[in-house]
Amino acid sequence: MDSTVQERAMATRRSLLEAAARLFAERGYTATSVNDISALSGRTSGSVYFHYASKEGVALAVVQAQFASWPGLAARYTDPREPPLERLVALSYEVARALAEDIHTRAGARLWAERETIDAPIPDPFALWTVAATRLLAQARAAGHLAPGVRPAPTARTLVRAFFGLCTLTEALEGPEVIVHRLTDWWHLTLPHLRRGGETSQQCCGHPRT
Repeated sequence: MDSTVQERAMATRRSLLEAAARLFAERGYTATSVNDISALSGRTSGSVYFHYASKEGVALAVVQAQFASWPGLAARYTDPREPPLERLVALSYEVARALAEDIHTRAGARLWAERETIDAPIPDPFALWTVAATRLLAQARAAGHLAPGVRPAPTARTLVRAFFGLCTLTEALEGPEVIVHRLTDWWHLTLPHLRRGGETSQQCCGHPRT
């Protein structure tokens, strides 16, 4: 396949994924058809089937494109000069902003929530995401920053699930535009129970509140 054909194929896949992500995020999986995706993308339905074989294949590609890659974000927060708890909090804000603003992340999250309606194995990021959070909490404990009795693995599991629940419920009740603000409220409540001494660092949670 020459470079021109490859570029066209890549452009087609990008346009199909962009259209599918928007429709899945807005309507959900069941209410979106292959014809809807092809119409919004400006491509034919044959293009959808050629590149992804089925609507399930498109959904899987959307999830894999962004939502399932959350754990990879942790690689950006490995600077040992920054305290581990501050890195954990900063990482949570990046994910929260993606859930509020990035159409592919939003679509992936909705598709994962609707996974029972999709005839394909939809991956979730939570196991690896929990591993990343556990690693940061273990580093915080080694540095003497965690409160006594805080265990990294179960704490990470609880934080990840609570975080996703907070973001999901906030969007349902108030809209995605306030997710970051509600996350700030959550960290002001949660962080003192994690940190040795019980204080809340303004550097950790110095985000606007509403």
